[in-house]
Amino acid sequence: LPLLARSAREEKKPLKPCCACPETKKARDACIIEKGEENCGHLIEAHKECMRALGFKI
Repeated sequence: LPLLARSAREEKKPLKPCCACPETKKARDACIIEKGEENCGHLIEAHKECMRALGFKI
């Protein structure tokens, strides 16, 4: 029974912030590298919105 409880808990592992919203994160990071953070506000906000939608407090 403890093994069963452990595997059920592992399946419901919370999503880590680093792994959430890979599409918006990739676009945001690429923009910041190419154009500078000050020119990427729309992508930064899109990523924050995606994170918030998954329950992260940003």
